[in-house]
Amino acid sequence: MSRILQKARHTMLETVQAFRVTMKPFVPFRAMRFSISRVYVNSGLFRTFQPIVPSKYDLSMFSIGEYLGRGNFGEVYLALFKPKQYVCALKRVRKTQMEDVVYGMNLKREIEIMSHMSHPNIVKMLTFFEDDKYFYIVMEYCKRGELYKLLKEKGRFADDEAAKYVKQTTRALIYVHSMKCIHRDLKPENILLDMSGNVKLADFGLSVRTDRKRETKCGTPEYFCPEIVRGKAYDESLDQWGLGILTFEFLAGYAPLNPAEYWPREKNETAMKIKYPVFISLLGRDFIDKLTKEIPECRMKLEECLEHPWIMKYAKNVAYPHGNCESLRIGIFCVDSLLFFFRKNSNIRFKPYKKRYFQPFFEVVK
Repeated sequence: MSRILQKARHTMLETVQAFRVTMKPFVPFRAMRFSISRVYVNSGLFRTFQPIVPSKYDLSMFSIGEYLGRGNFGEVYLALFKPKQYVCALKRVRKTQMEDVVYGMNLKREIEIMSHMSHPNIVKMLTFFEDDKYFYIVMEYCKRGELYKLLKEKGRFADDEAAKYVKQTTRALIYVHSMKCIHRDLKPENILLDMSGNVKLADFGLSVRTDRKRETKCGTPEYFCPEIVRGKAYDESLDQWGLGILTFEFLAGYAPLNPAEYWPREKNETAMKIKYPVFISLLGRDFIDKLTKEIPECRMKLEECLEHPWIMKYAKNVAYPHGNCESLRIGIFCVDSLLFFFRKNSNIRFKPYKKRYFQPFFEVVK
């Protein structure tokens, strides 16, 4: 039976017409703080790209609403799943972008990693499908949008509000690390809020598996840890440094480190010191200091963050959100489509599911 399936799949692969389209480099929509990604791969890696197996879903099943913004890979729209009248977010990515090695690699990595994530404080990828020109990624809709916008409106957060967001982000990072991944691009722009004001960690385009230490220089310069600045290898403690910088930005309203001061001196061993404004409490300073140690092994563990006095004082009673998704959940129709999506030219290993197929399901999460 397995030989028959292999032969059928091989025949299907031969009949699918690959495409090759040149494109101009994609420019991120946000102009204030860019994420940097450098990937060293064979330049011919994406000369051809095979479309995924047809999904049960197509664009005619969705009513496209207002434009929500633009991520690293494409436009995001509010959408209504017409058969069940459920609201979701629909990301549209041009297939021509897959000819660009870096963005093609990052998009595939984001889909692969997010398809395995299931946590109340992480944006849920519901399913994906395609047509002739685009890939579509269906995600849960976070009504309040980016946490960055709220931070800019308020200027800075009080201790109780900042501690709530930090605690929920910490929970999300603990889960990400338990899945053997590093986020690598932690910042307010990559944190969304649902209608109840709960944190939803998003944008896994720069995330990687933690099977070994990494040396790729990527992320947002204001959040670069000393290892990246000095060109050294790093591990998941990179996210702990990012959490400390994120906490400072919540409490102060700005990032503590200016990349222009240390970026030209990558080999400089001078300590990257954080200067605190007078209004940040001593407990808040201690929390940040323990996360931003120069030596990665000395940084406070994420599990210890939840027991820190600053968190215990201001966010002790912050509970998990109810349910993993407010609007709807769509089960991935066929695992083979995901396997086919990463069959060739993938820089990460796909963790196979035990079951061959998932039955599609729709439900309101109470």
